[in-house]
Amino acid sequence: MAPATRLSLLLPLRHLAVTAAATASAARASASPSSSLTARAFAIRALHSNSAKPANVVPVYGTGPPPEPPQPTIDYYGPEHRIARRKRQAELLRQATGLSPSSSYRGKTVRKRFWKDVHVREVNGAYEIHLDTRPLRHPHTKSVIRLPLSKPNLAHSLAVEWDSLLSAQHATKQHLIPLTALTCRALDIAADDASPAGPTIRPQVISLLLRYLDTDSLLCWVPRPGALNVSEAPEEEGKENNGQPTCLHDLQEQTYQRVTGYLTSRLWPGTEIVPVLDGASILPRHQPPGTREVVKGWIAGLSAFELAGLERATLAGKSLLAAARLVAEWSEESPFRWQGIVNASQEDAEFFGVEECAKAVNLEVDWQTRNWGEVEDTHDVEKEELRRQLASVVLLVSGTGRS
Repeated sequence: MAPATRLSLLLPLRHLAVTAAATASAARASASPSSSLTARAFAIRALHSNSAKPANVVPVYGTGPPPEPPQPTIDYYGPEHRIARRKRQAELLRQATGLSPSSSYRGKTVRKRFWKDVHVREVNGAYEIHLDTRPLRHPHTKSVIRLPLSKPNLAHSLAVEWDSLLSAQHATKQHLIPLTALTCRALDIAADDASPAGPTIRPQVISLLLRYLDTDSLLCWVPRPGALNVSEAPEEEGKENNGQPTCLHDLQEQTYQRVTGYLTSRLWPGTEIVPVLDGASILPRHQPPGTREVVKGWIAGLSAFELAGLERATLAGKSLLAAARLVAEWSEESPFRWQGIVNASQEDAEFFGVEECAKAVNLEVDWQTRNWGEVEDTHDVEKEELRRQLASVVLLVSGTGRS
């Protein structure tokens, strides 16, 4: 654009002066309409000495439809890539373990473990785990951890757990030694039961577990499709699946009947267990009279290892019923530990292990992730953590049955 001329620079001042003069003359000559219109037209006339210049229109560079969005490759989301990525992360974590400073010891590297080999030895009629020549001790009472001879799998699992530690400081982290913590919990219950003052831990555990009976995962059902005019899963409802349940409510009811049928016929005969939230109900229902007392009496009669396993399984799966069946089928002290496989009718001869228990307590999450997808590093991690907790319970309560 050309530089402004002197006339254009003086235009604002002249425009103000002309406007003021025109306004005054219009007020004095209000009786003359023609002169007022002439003054007003003169006041709003624009003055400019620059030539007009048209705007430059930018041409359209893109023609045709937009490009397709990038599609994820199978290699990125496939299981092989996921496993390889986690292996790389584990290797990087293992390499950085000996170099990263501990939060408790600033400026110092993590010390390597003081033992080289881990052994399981039989000492005075019990299994002991030895770190070279040192026996494994309770972290609080400092007493030697001694396991019955009927639990060789538990003893060797503890040895593997301690052999996988890279530093002695890792032994202070509960998430790295979950099986050791569970075993020490069972030993604490056994020592508390034998105290002259009477047990104090067992009543607390019983009170805690009975609270889960009122909000058990197997006893809380979703409404049937259409009961609240809301579709449960539009992509799945109403589809046939070889006679299998086609909605979450039916699947929950089927799992409830399978688990409670075993419990009411073997562990708690004569009792009735009803759902606390059945579909559209708002307030939870209470169990029939006598059911709570029977369950409480059964829990009170469990051994220390069974009680610790029942507590861990209940807290992990939020279901006392599923935990009770898991302990009853796998405990070496239970009279029903093999009847789920042999010596039973075909209707009741269903195997109930870690995978079956995890699917029963995680029924709703599995249903939702199957319909809407799962969040990576969240749902899959929680699924494996649940199975790890339940597997530790099986190792704790199972055994050969021979002392």
